Amino acid sequence: MLRLLMASKKRIALISTGGTIEKTYDELQGVLDNRTSVLDVMLASLQLQGIEIVRIPLMNKDSLQMTPQDHDLIARTAGSMAEAHDGVVIVHGTDRLAVSGERIVALLGSVQVPIVLTGAMRPYVMRNTDALQNLTEALLAVQVMPAGVYVAMHNHVLQFPGVVKDKDRGTFVRAGG
Repeated sequence: MLRLLMASKKRIALISTGGTIEKTYDELQGVLDNRTSVLDVMLASLQLQGIEIVRIPLMNKDSLQMTPQDHDLIARTAGSMAEAHDGVVIVHGTDRLAVSGERIVALLGSVQVPIVLTGAMRPYVMRNTDALQNLTEALLAVQVMPAGVYVAMHNHVLQFPGVVKDKDRGTFVRAGG
């Protein structure tokens, strides 16, 4: 019985790229900045039976500072991790998340497992953050969605291509929606 339970455990690659979700307060500078990852703290607060998380700290950038080469690196890394895992979650800044999502679709074409991007409008360290909710939703979506590239945030899962950030509503929507 134990062997059966161990065999059914899903391996999820968690790629961290930075973004608002991972920003922490720099007391000396008086700013929120991407200096250290808080993902391990977030993961430790969740009940994650049935999955094994494999962490891949790729970069720790505000997505507004990402270059086309960064988006390519994220897409290639997601493709590589998708070949060896049951799913991939990418923690990303929301300002350029849609760029990476579209780049993954363009570079990889069809994928064999779910690849789910997520982020936060407010950092994890803030009291009214959406970070933990969005990470939890992404970890669930990567287990239940069919193969494809998605964003999971704010109680919605949307499939790429055609996803954009609605800055007025502070969430992601279908293009033209």
